[in-house]
Amino acid sequence: MDDDLNVTIITFGGHVELHKYRYLYFTIMFVVYVLIICSNSTILSLIWVQKSLHEPMYIFIGALLFNSLLFSTCIYPKLLIDFLSEKQITSLSLCNLQSFTYYSLCGAEFLLLSAMAYDRYVSICKPLQYEVIMRTKTVVVLLILAWILPACQLVPSLFISKNYKVCHLTLNGIFCNNSISQLFCMTSRASYITYGAFIALNTVFLPMIFILFTYIKILIISFRSSARMRKKAAKTCSPHLLVMISFSCLCSYDIVIARLKIDLDRTARFIMTLQVVLYHPLFNPIIYGLKIEKIYRHLRKMFSYDKCLCV
Repeated sequence: MDDDLNVTIITFGGHVELHKYRYLYFTIMFVVYVLIICSNSTILSLIWVQKSLHEPMYIFIGALLFNSLLFSTCIYPKLLIDFLSEKQITSLSLCNLQSFTYYSLCGAEFLLLSAMAYDRYVSICKPLQYEVIMRTKTVVVLLILAWILPACQLVPSLFISKNYKVCHLTLNGIFCNNSISQLFCMTSRASYITYGAFIALNTVFLPMIFILFTYIKILIISFRSSARMRKKAAKTCSPHLLVMISFSCLCSYDIVIARLKIDLDRTARFIMTLQVVLYHPLFNPIIYGLKIEKIYRHLRKMFSYDKCLCV
């Protein structure tokens, strides 16, 4: 606690051998961050520029990639600064803000995937009504709700934390996530756990159930239809399912380790935490760039054109 400024200083205690490998950590994570920015921005710009990609499916993909950029920017700059700093510290207010932003964007990810699943459901199961249902207004409303709803649900957490006294000043992690609750003095964590379960239910489990339900419906209708319909369903739905599965696995680690307080080895915790912020933002543009035929075709055309200019 800094008495002069009345600021509570939190120390990140999850780093491993930082004094020995700080420059290696920094170089790897900096390269990854640049790759995340470049890959996501490239496809995002392509969707923005190409009028043929101004369709709901591609707009939702663009929103998902933009969310990945926001997610990475929430974590990486502070992480890179900490790798080069003598002390890995932050203020409690900034820690609360980072945790709030982190989980808001995680919730937005699931809701965007839900919107994409709904779009695919309408496209494949109700093709004649697609243009009527998936109007521009509908797409805009779904995008706004995807970012607003998780943030609104998390606002109370900012006020709840102010009611608790800080008992511990070391956070068992490398950035602010669920483990922030372990800093506070709580005689009973029942209310905090109940609130966390409510948030997880609304932003993770219900969207996942909805996504699985829509894809099961798509699968049933596709198998009853022609081979062409099955091929279309596989091409457009498989990338979304891959992204959902990968992100769900990473989120489950965050919930299980932080909420259930599993005593995981420090090095294993460090590696797993890095994977949460490393794989997914890189995974999205690779999946959508390679698996979505229209985007892949534009990317190949763009890079082959650049190569021709160089020659």
